[in-house]
Amino acid sequence: MTEKSTLSIRPAEDCRYDIVSLGEIMLRLDPGEGRIRTARHFRAWEGGGEYNVARGLRRCFGMRAGVVTAFADNEMGLLMEDFILQGGVDTSLIKWVPYDGIGRSVRNGLNFTERGFGIRGAVGCSDRGNTAASQLKPGDVDWDHLFGTLGVRWFHTGGIFAALSETTGPVVIEAAKAAEKHGTIVSYDLNYRPSLWKGFGGIDKCREINREIARHVDVMIGNEEDFTACLGFEVEGVDDNLTDLDTGAFGRMIAKAVAEYPNFKATATTMRGVKTATVNDWGAMCWMDGTFYTSTHRPELEIMDRVGGGDSFASGFIYGLMTFGDPQKAVEYGAAHGALAMTTPGDTTMASLKEVEKLVGGGGARVDR
Repeated sequence: MTEKSTLSIRPAEDCRYDIVSLGEIMLRLDPGEGRIRTARHFRAWEGGGEYNVARGLRRCFGMRAGVVTAFADNEMGLLMEDFILQGGVDTSLIKWVPYDGIGRSVRNGLNFTERGFGIRGAVGCSDRGNTAASQLKPGDVDWDHLFGTLGVRWFHTGGIFAALSETTGPVVIEAAKAAEKHGTIVSYDLNYRPSLWKGFGGIDKCREINREIARHVDVMIGNEEDFTACLGFEVEGVDDNLTDLDTGAFGRMIAKAVAEYPNFKATATTMRGVKTATVNDWGAMCWMDGTFYTSTHRPELEIMDRVGGGDSFASGFIYGLMTFGDPQKAVEYGAAHGALAMTTPGDTTMASLKEVEKLVGGGGARVDR
């Protein structure tokens, strides 16, 4: 389908970081089994689409991870820093912005998320306007120092951060260009969110920004809706939940994408069929070197908390490519890690590498003693 392409990943000994992500991190407030609207107490977590990938690579897969983001310098920011430290992710790249006392000029984001159950779907209610991360602009980060002097093997970011404001998309472009210059692999999760783009230009602006970003991406992650909305590629033969994905049709769409963006060395997508909030069909597929690979399909997978499942897929997929250079193993590790991450609460993984390896190897849920 395309000329063969391979990933050339920088040697570990030449780099301080195996993975660095760029994105916003919010305080997730979780009402547990209850509803946001009636809750009297919440459990606090940290989370963010791009950050979750780096944290998964550190916490589950043992890789050296850092995060580029920004916080208002107040108690909430310090709480989120503490969460990040507990996950083992380096915080030295965080930009701290003076706080004005009330959040008029800068603040930290809140994300109220209920998990759903059965016929009641998950609900998210974010409060993220005017956050420190959304105000990052080109020139705020010394990317040449990060990618050149310190050294980063893999850089990950995504469409949620790019959509936060009129300045964050250009920051992604600036970062991706610098990473490309220094030989760092760039992955990008399209993660289309119409609510984020509608404030400044809608889908036209979304495509303008994402098409420019795509020119500097090595590994593109996204489902059918993401590729259609963000890059303008259509795929036929697929339902809204990707349960009846025609791999031939998806392949033809990827062929078009790779023809327009020959810099793509791999693409990947999850396949989630939502039967209820707690029972999903789950799988994944990827393209690399002209060939498609599919993971083990897990029909009627029981889940506790679906939020972050796609991010955990991405971290497992990246781990597989970095460690084995084998796309079949990569998509299996990604799908297994995503499945395990959805069995526990919160955005971020609680799985171990041994658990992922067991699931990849066909292991079940028998008690380990």
